Amino acid sequence: MRDKKEKNSEAHYQELPNVAASEADIIIQRVAFGGAVSGESGTENAPDAILEISEQLEYYDEDLEWSPMKYMSVCVSDSVSEYSAITPSTKALLQGEQQLLISLGGDHSITPQITRGLLSAPATIVFLDAHADLRESYMGDPYSHATPLHHLLSDGHRVIMIGIRSIYENEAARIKEDENIEFYGDRMLRDAAVKKRLLERIATLEGDVYLSIDMDAFNPAYVPSVGTPQPGGLDYYFATDIFEKLFLESNATVLGADLVELIPEVSTVSQTFTAKILQKIISYWGKSQGYESREMQGAQMLVEYD
Repeated sequence: MRDKKEKNSEAHYQELPNVAASEADIIIQRVAFGGAVSGESGTENAPDAILEISEQLEYYDEDLEWSPMKYMSVCVSDSVSEYSAITPSTKALLQGEQQLLISLGGDHSITPQITRGLLSAPATIVFLDAHADLRESYMGDPYSHATPLHHLLSDGHRVIMIGIRSIYENEAARIKEDENIEFYGDRMLRDAAVKKRLLERIATLEGDVYLSIDMDAFNPAYVPSVGTPQPGGLDYYFATDIFEKLFLESNATVLGADLVELIPEVSTVSQTFTAKILQKIISYWGKSQGYESREMQGAQMLVEYD
């Protein structure tokens, strides 16, 4: 943990200096859109809350035994809050050949808008969520946070659903019928053999992959403040197991990720958990790209800390 410093009006990751998008290894896009929620409001405040609490995380990754930001630089984008601006904003950020885009939401309706700006061809979406999000419309809104998976499938992507434990009967029927859906419900994952099968499946992925994480996928004991919490859920170490298989064992090219549906709260437990997940994604991706064998010229080398 580092000492608090005077706040800068510009958003930063882990108090590290931003670089231009064209020079960044990691681009963090702030998507402050919460207009499609049906539960508790406040997801639009999550991006800045996650970045603020990231100041309290140590740079060192205790699992992978390295400090990723000694080797990588980051660009934190300007905040985008208009739904129609998400796709063009995403396209504008992509200026390098080897970059990872991580979008901080916002509600889950933003995911298809991001992928339309990021993915040039059908990909595999690894989708962690408590809800199926397969409705064509919800409460009269075709772009509700209950619809993103429907749009992703309509765009031609394949989906691996993980952790679902709240589902509408029409969604259940579609899951059984749609060959582009692989389903690993939360109750199924209580079975060690099914959990092992999922991790083995993740390790076989090839081609372009996008990772979408609704924070209500996790047990509310770990992430209590989300828009529509559900009993049950994933834990932190299962998420890191997924990251290990996806980033270090598969032949997939992970182009982007998002973390959505968090509502900042006073205890900061929820945003701290989310910031740690963000850090792990960065760390595992960096390892997968071989950054630890490069010169230490990353953002951490430009700051003084103790």
